[in-house]
Amino acid sequence: MNEIIIYVDGDACPVKEEVLTVAYRHNLKVYLVSNQWLRIDVGSNVEKIVVPEGADAADDWIADTITQGGIAITADIPLARRCLDAGGLALGPTGRAFSADNIGMALAMRDLKAHLRETGESKGYNAAFTKRDRSNFLQALEAMVQKHKREKNGTKKATGNSV
Repeated sequence: MNEIIIYVDGDACPVKEEVLTVAYRHNLKVYLVSNQWLRIDVGSNVEKIVVPEGADAADDWIADTITQGGIAITADIPLARRCLDAGGLALGPTGRAFSADNIGMALAMRDLKAHLRETGESKGYNAAFTKRDRSNFLQALEAMVQKHKREKNGTKKATGNSV
């Protein structure tokens, strides 16, 4: 299993500080990918990547660069799908982990909401980002990193079924 690298879809990411907290704790490499320079102080294991202007330039960089076991932090469901297809993991800023089991439904709901906005049946307001969302994200990212480390080291959490 590959080294854990975190890829952050950085332009509108509300949990950059939480990502850095976990990354520093575990000495992980982080790429903060954005269309503009991010004004955030970072350590030596964090690299800021500024991509050219373009609708999906940051998404393309992440999807083209992520490796097996890499963790993408994004609210962009199509990007999450591309990262899963590349063998990576994907985590939304509210702590929702995307997987092969739930990405199809997430894409379908995204498309339905877009249709409702286009037809005027929905105003398209997003729920406010809360302290609880931030806490859920921090817990989910920490758990994802811990699980990856256990798998990398060949140890599994005891399931209670010993032979």
